[in-house]
Amino acid sequence: MSTINDVARAAGVSVATVSRALRGLDRVSPQTRARVEQVATELNFVASPTATSLASGRTRVVAVVAPFLTRWFFATLVSAIERTLREQDHHVLLFDLEDDSYDQRIPLTQNMLWKRVDGVITLNLPVADAELELLNRLGLPVVAIGSPVPGRPLVQIDDRAAVRMATEHLIGLGHRRIGYIGAVPLNVAHVQTPWARLDSYETTMADHDLAVRPDWVVASDWTADASAADIVPVLRSADRPTAIVAASDEIAIGVIQAARRLGVRVPEDLSVVGIDDYTLSAVMDLTTVRQDVTLQGQTAARLLLDVLDDDAECVDRAVTIPIELIVRGTTAPPA
Repeated sequence: MSTINDVARAAGVSVATVSRALRGLDRVSPQTRARVEQVATELNFVASPTATSLASGRTRVVAVVAPFLTRWFFATLVSAIERTLREQDHHVLLFDLEDDSYDQRIPLTQNMLWKRVDGVITLNLPVADAELELLNRLGLPVVAIGSPVPGRPLVQIDDRAAVRMATEHLIGLGHRRIGYIGAVPLNVAHVQTPWARLDSYETTMADHDLAVRPDWVVASDWTADASAADIVPVLRSADRPTAIVAASDEIAIGVIQAARRLGVRVPEDLSVVGIDDYTLSAVMDLTTVRQDVTLQGQTAARLLLDVLDDDAECVDRAVTIPIELIVRGTTAPPA
């Protein structure tokens, strides 16, 4: 049976060029690709994943590292990344770093990564200095989604712009008494997105000369169950807001269900807007700021493949995915 070395010799190119040509990657001229494909056909060569890895010194495996895998956002990212990498004959090694406590996570270690993966994609995960030093020492390229990793490519949305868009939608409807739900403790490991969104709400309210009521800023885990319980004191108060900005759609859905159980009509008595365009948002008729999570995963996977293919232009590159206000039935002018 012919080997990749046989094809390389017969075509007069390197083993790496044969591998790149047969995988359909860039930086191979059409003439060279055609010659390699012809020789491979004549020699009845079928690429072996194991042999390709040995020849290239690569595992063709990418580590995808997440703080939570049970949340819709992270599951959607992983699915998009896996499909995109699989199309290029790469595979995913998944690391769920969730710990038993909400404010901690498992750290990355050398045993997780060394000789097991070619690169790493982090999902909204702040990387500690010791972890960054480990990644540098192992020579592993990294692409970050959400929380940046210094000196590495980044895929993100503008979280501040998303909350400003949501808040100004309510202001444009005439709301002045606007609350917020989705604040988290300072020591939570994945704080960047929650705190950016909260800060944007407060800044937007101030820019419009509107008061931020501390009792209307509600801390909550980012799940529908948690928000449905945490928003109850605000909704039961006789002095409640006329509108709520929720830090995510799952949080918003919890708020809507709590309101309906308490006889607070949405949107007649309370307008609710979320962020994400979560999978159930259209069914719930939820007004939201849409982010394309699938596109974020696809973009990150392609960036990492480019880095692995020695595309120097990808270093320090930041890609911001557009957002869009989707107006549905949970927002209306105040009564």
